[in-house]
Amino acid sequence: MSHQHKTSLRQANAAITRGDIEGFLAYCTDDIQWTTVGGPTLDGKAAVRAWMTDAYAEPPVFTVDHLIAEDDFVIALGSIAGKDAEGRDVRHAYSDVWRFQDGRMAELRAFVV
Repeated sequence: MSHQHKTSLRQANAAITRGDIEGFLAYCTDDIQWTTVGGPTLDGKAAVRAWMTDAYAEPPVFTVDHLIAEDDFVIALGSIAGKDAEGRDVRHAYSDVWRFQDGRMAELRAFVV
């Protein structure tokens, strides 16, 4: 199952990079809980959709250096490049801890620096 979860996460990230928010959300449970550590928690697809529509107005580019999977968890380590509110290029290091439920992404704890 771990391999399938890693494949799903890669495909979901590819959808974001294409600007396909609905394509990303197809990999999520309806009640997904998305927490940015030190920031807000988004509850449900509607909240994630609204956040992504604003935050990813210009699709970001993910570089995944490592995917580590065990049972229903996948940890992604890498960087994300995009634009800030003023249109300047920004790059962040991140570690995402995803929990899967019934083959879909159900919870995210994102550590972004």
